[in-house]
Amino acid sequence: MPVVRIRRRKAVALASAAVLAGLAVPALTPATAGAAAPGHEAPAAQARVAAVADYYEGAEGKTGEALKSALNSIISDQTKLSYSAVWDALKETDEDPSNSGNVILLYSGVSRSKSANGGNTGDWNREHVWAKSHGDFGTSTGPGTDIHHLRPSDVQVNSIRGNKDFDNGGSAVANGGGSLTDSDSFEPRDAVKGDVARMIFYMAVRYEGTDGWPDLEPNNSVSNGSAPYIGKLSVLKEWNEQDPPDAFEQHRNDVIYESYQHNRNPFIDHPEWVESIW
Repeated sequence: MPVVRIRRRKAVALASAAVLAGLAVPALTPATAGAAAPGHEAPAAQARVAAVADYYEGAEGKTGEALKSALNSIISDQTKLSYSAVWDALKETDEDPSNSGNVILLYSGVSRSKSANGGNTGDWNREHVWAKSHGDFGTSTGPGTDIHHLRPSDVQVNSIRGNKDFDNGGSAVANGGGSLTDSDSFEPRDAVKGDVARMIFYMAVRYEGTDGWPDLEPNNSVSNGSAPYIGKLSVLKEWNEQDPPDAFEQHRNDVIYESYQHNRNPFIDHPEWVESIW
């Protein structure tokens, strides 16, 4: 079995490299970071599906719970990072394609210096998209350090999001790039709505309560507290449809696979699987 895993990783790495060699990642601005690249999306998505086919061999032909279980087996084969190592990882996974010294902040879309990481006003920090209090896993190695759902975020915007569930509506978030919030939910800017949804779905498949961590699941509530749930499922499914994976998100998935955790977010590679499982 280890030989098979190595073969699959090498095949995907080589195929992904070939895809990336022909994929020009578009320049990102605060208004367009995370948006789909016209003229690129369809061929890039088709090439990537071919590149990762071997990785998902065990999920072929499955739907529903059988698909979810197969994907859990595939993506649970991963390298885990320490929380301190996440800083350097995010500087590569979320690098601004137009400025190698900067990262793109998730909610605001702002390009900010990689060196401005920390906890002060004007800094960026490590945002847990699946709020770490939803399941009380904190920053321990495991779900608390899984960079498939950790993203750079402005300190103040991150604080405003807090541990709120995701839903539509609310008032504008200061310096939030178009994000909205109310008393119990947070709505990210349009350009990353799908990114957020696919990170949530990844977490729900990766952490099924079988490896010492809580069984994470999306639901239709926006008052989940410390329970291992996050909402709002119906809205997250809509966001996945409205904002398909773009070049930035796909490249991020490749970097995580090839350089850090050696596993993939299946819903970036196959966004249609969201509807098949939920």
